[in-house]
Amino acid sequence: MREVFEAALAAMARGERVVLATVVAVDGSAPRAAGARMLVRADRSIVGTVGGGQFEHRVIGEAMEVLVDRRPRRFAVHLTRDLGMCCGGAMEVYLEPLGVDEHLVIYGAGHIAAPTARLARELGFGVTVVDERDELLTPERFPEVERSGGDPRAHARALASDARTYVLVTTHDHALDQDLIELLIGREWAWLGLVGSRSKVAKFFLRLKAAGVDERLFGRVSAPVGLDLGAETPAEIAVAIAAELVRVRRGSTRPPQSLSEIPLAARGDDGVARAPGLRAPTRTR
Repeated sequence: MREVFEAALAAMARGERVVLATVVAVDGSAPRAAGARMLVRADRSIVGTVGGGQFEHRVIGEAMEVLVDRRPRRFAVHLTRDLGMCCGGAMEVYLEPLGVDEHLVIYGAGHIAAPTARLARELGFGVTVVDERDELLTPERFPEVERSGGDPRAHARALASDARTYVLVTTHDHALDQDLIELLIGREWAWLGLVGSRSKVAKFFLRLKAAGVDERLFGRVSAPVGLDLGAETPAEIAVAIAAELVRVRRGSTRPPQSLSEIPLAARGDDGVARAPGLRAPTRTR
């Protein structure tokens, strides 16, 4: 039992979504008693057990659905009549989603991804970083986040879409970026961002159109990504991206600006504050 709770706490600290399955009722002969618990991860791996066999297999399948819709549910079956098990009894399990409700998936583990992942974690997002380059996907560069190796394309195909998942594409390869956007653009996300210059983004949309992607979908891609802060360094770009994530999360439709630039009568003059570095130079004759 202890290892289940420890695994759950560790997963939530990483921002990983998991499901806690608890046996809440048993009738007749059953492999586990009420109170037995099992943790189910997104890759279908488990900690603990609710009895094994076909019953546990079905519980894991139910947990996969809970990971997607984020709604707790009960799963009750007769072990012999419904599953063909020889136990002869019935069991009921309560499946509870754990972890953050909002998740950021970052494709690419490069110089922009690392500070972006750190800021997103501080903002309360669960973060998954996907990259096939194991030398970059390390705990030192990406502490307290879920790290996924292997082909990013395969990950994107299997990624369950929902309105609480944010996706950022910032890989080292333009062709990979393009493939990922093609795989992701037609599905539902809270936000889909692509790192790149305006010229890169323009070329991407031309290629997507040539590939037969519906032009009406282009408006779903936030690109170039981030708020216009004049950012240049990877850390500054990460701040601009994080600011856009907050804006989307809060549903703000106001043009981004410094709060001090909104006129305040008590300030006098035009009511606006301007940092010295942003003031227009004084003209002299």
